[in-house]
Order: sequence, then structure tokens, then C-alpha cells
Amino acid sequence: MTTRIVTDSTCDLPGSLVEQYRITVIPLYIHMDGQGYLDGVDITRQAFYERLPGCSAPPTTAAPGPEAFTQVYRRLAADGADEVLSIHISPTLSAILDVAMSAAAQIREARVTVLDSRQLSLGTGFVVLAAARAAAEGHTVNEILPLLEDLIPRTHVFAVLDTMEYLRRSGRVNGLISGFGNLLQIKPLLKMNNGVASSERVRTNGRAMQRLIDLVQGLGEIEQLALVHTNAVEKAHALWHQARHHFRAMAEPLAVDVTSVLGVHLGPGAVGFACVAAHVA
Repeated sequence: MTTRIVTDSTCDLPGSLVEQYRITVIPLYIHMDGQGYLDGVDITRQAFYERLPGCSAPPTTAAPGPEAFTQVYRRLAADGADEVLSIHISPTLSAILDVAMSAAAQIREARVTVLDSRQLSLGTGFVVLAAARAAAEGHTVNEILPLLEDLIPRTHVFAVLDTMEYLRRSGRVNGLISGFGNLLQIKPLLKMNNGVASSERVRTNGRAMQRLIDLVQGLGEIEQLALVHTNAVEKAHALWHQARHHFRAMAEPLAVDVTSVLGVHLGPGAVGFACVAAHVA
């Protein structure tokens, strides 16, 4: 039984891991200054974040149509896959899960299972990577799914935004709230766990960085930890420098630049953690 793993470009897994575990990544679309781009294919993340502040109109994002998924599923079946496990960003944040399910219903060449990661960014990436490692060991989808159902509730993403401006531009908060937040140096702190997105408002950057550390510490023993940022690698390394004495048993974590599709809403300068706790908090 051969099982292959599919995900979308919001998972933020490094290309080396995608290649090593033969993960298929379907890119989302970004529409920016009158042009369309495949996320991570037609435009780099660095180029996106450099252009973002000067955009004449807020960029928009879109999920690919069902045909993008059916082509991938059929190609993997033709390549010898008996089963495909397609894992995607939470449907509270994107329509891509519904598109994948619609496409899966059309496939007869292989058994396709679509799974809600209930996460975003590297939170989804952790789930995808666990599935891919299990598939590489010869496990079937029915054997992999219980592993992921144990992992997902223990997976968390915490991130502090540098500004509310891009949430305002994308329509996620109104202009009054955005202006009030910037005036008082309020930093939006976003949290994602088990399909539930929530937020806090923290005054000043220093308090926000400490709050990120406190949230991870509050989870107890940590199995996996990574840094996430939006074109702010120096800021991410500074966060780790501040946090590392709390996590002495862990090596310096991977730092990943968050996909442009999410960066449309987060803006440059965001920083945070993706982590997996040993136990459900």
C-alpha cells in the first residue's frame, strides 16, 4: 500500500522536507497590483513582503479550483499511489478544504481522504510532516489518521503582529480599531489551536514578546518548537535569544518565513512560535 501526502502552500514547510518526504504542495493564488501569482512559485516571499507596503490596493488571495486538485490526485495515482491524504489549512481561514473535498469526490483512481489540519502556517506543517513520515514508514491512511487526531489538539501557533494596518486593509478589522491600536502601541497577538482562532491585545513590543514566551511555557513540556515570522528573521532570532533559557533542552529552532498568502493579512514584521506540546493543555 502506497500512501502519498498532499497539502497547500500555507503549510510553510521548508523545501528540503517537502522534497525528502515527497510531499505535494498545491499553491494558492495572490493577486497584487493587477497581476496574479502562484504562491511560492511566481513570486518569492521576500519579494512579496518588500512590495507589500507600497501596493496601490490591498492584495487578495484565492484558492485554486478543483481541477488543480484532481490533476494532482490523478497524477499521484498514476505514479503508484493507492491512497492520498490531503491536509489543509483550517476552513475558518480559507476555502481550500472545501475545494479539496469537491475534487476528492471526483477521483476513482485512488482513495483520497481530505483532512482539516485545524491550523495555519507551520502548525499545519507539523501535521503534514507527521503524516508524511508515517507514510514513508509504510502506514496506511487509516493508521495515520489516529496519530494526527492525537497531534492536532497539541499543536499551537502564537504570533504578534507589528501593526494592525494589514488586518485593516484586508477587512479583518475596521479602521477605527486599527487607528486606536496603532496610537496606543497595541500589538495584536494571534493564537490558533484545534481549529479555534483567538486573539489578545498587548501593550508595547517588549510585553508582546514576553507574552509569546509565557504562552509556550504555559503548555508544559514541548515536543517541537519553531519560529515563524513575516520577513522578520532578525526579530525572530531576537525572540529566541530572549526565550532560549526557558527551553534549554531544545536545539535552536527552525525559523520560517510565513507564506505570502497569510502575509497579506499579517503584514511584515510579525513574529511568533509554532509548537507541539507533549500533552493537551
